[in-house]
Amino acid sequence: MFLSVFDVFKIGIGPSSSHTMGPMSAAHRFLELLLSDDWPRPSAARVAAIKVTLHGSLAYTGVGHGTGRAVILGLTGEEPHRVDPDRMDETIADVERTGTVTPPGHPTYAFQPKDDLVFDRKQTLPGHANGMTFSAFDADDRVLVRRIYYSIGGGFVVTDTELQRMRAAKNEQSGPSVPYPFATAREMLQMAQGSGISIAQMKRANEEVTRSRGELDSGLDVIWDAMNGCIDRGLKVDGVMPGGLNVRRRARAIHDRLNEEWRSNRPNPLLANDWLSVYAMAVNEENAAGGRVVTAPTNGAAGVIPATIRYFLQFHDGTTREDIHEFLLTAAAIGGIIKHNASISGAEVGCQGEVGSAAAMAAAGLAAVMGGSPEQIENAAEIALEHHLGMTCDPIAGLVQVPCIERNALGAVKAVTAASLATKGDGTHFVPLDACIETMRQTGNDMSEKYKETSTGGLAVNVVEC
Repeated sequence: MFLSVFDVFKIGIGPSSSHTMGPMSAAHRFLELLLSDDWPRPSAARVAAIKVTLHGSLAYTGVGHGTGRAVILGLTGEEPHRVDPDRMDETIADVERTGTVTPPGHPTYAFQPKDDLVFDRKQTLPGHANGMTFSAFDADDRVLVRRIYYSIGGGFVVTDTELQRMRAAKNEQSGPSVPYPFATAREMLQMAQGSGISIAQMKRANEEVTRSRGELDSGLDVIWDAMNGCIDRGLKVDGVMPGGLNVRRRARAIHDRLNEEWRSNRPNPLLANDWLSVYAMAVNEENAAGGRVVTAPTNGAAGVIPATIRYFLQFHDGTTREDIHEFLLTAAAIGGIIKHNASISGAEVGCQGEVGSAAAMAAAGLAAVMGGSPEQIENAAEIALEHHLGMTCDPIAGLVQVPCIERNALGAVKAVTAASLATKGDGTHFVPLDACIETMRQTGNDMSEKYKETSTGGLAVNVVEC
């Protein structure tokens, strides 16, 4: 099993990897399909119009997560890693005004969002909670081609047939042949013991099958620069976040107070935790505002890993660029195992799959750069994930704001605590990480749909909107 570090960490936009980035990518894939010969195109047929239907969690929380906006942008040819956040409103307004989209290389298609973008809360598609149906019509309103896409978490998008193949081949080797093809934490530890190298070194060897060492390192630098830049932007901006809840940004004000304490040298036993929390909140406030973020492994959990790395750089002496690479590679190894054996999708297993997975990844990365053994790293990931088990995904008003922003701060605190506990032991522990991941999967399957990113239960219905 091989999942690249650049599949785990993808640069995109907020507020959601599954509900924003995924639908935008699906729309872009549908446009590519229309230009291809991968569908039975009738003779002389010409696509004149496009319609899109959102199902399941995308329908329930799509408005608050910007799903409709993402689909519109995707149909204009935009992609999550390239779209300019400052021009999105203008692009969407043009589509709504003209009732058409004209993506590069395509003719003009009729697409009026108020009529051709449907939020269907009645029908959930069978493959996944985040389902979308894209349809193309000719001038006589006859269906020419229809495709179902699923946004399966972390910005990953697959068709219905691709999802079936993925599930059928779950236990088979997929992707390039790599020297350390671990699919479970147990296999990872066995390979580390047999090879005598670290988890990050094994992950690096796997990555270098498809790219050079220089390409890998420069790519990791780009990922960290994007994460770090997101923190910096979040610490400079204040005001009310969009969406109607009137939730104010807090990271800048907290950051200013922490800087005052830092300069005054006043004793504060919670200082490290405070910095850790404000970094995570800065990222997720940027995400909630639709800014540039990195899936880690999702947008809803995007603050945990950057905050933990920034904390490490600030409070540990002698840190290097190579430490950041080791952190990211180790975290990606753990994230790949979780995604392969359970899920990172809040719509599938609740927030235990998002912030829980992020905390496990961050704990593993931090334990690695603190000198932890493979066994201590696996222990750190297990501790962090175990104490997120059962966490629901119930965003108020379908917005990635409450409880999501603070939840990232607490996820980062748990990650640091887990790494500290693990590295003070010898790696021996009672619950294996694989058992914890399987427990998360089972818990997610048993969890009511009300608590899986539909905003029909929990805080979403028990807190009066302001």
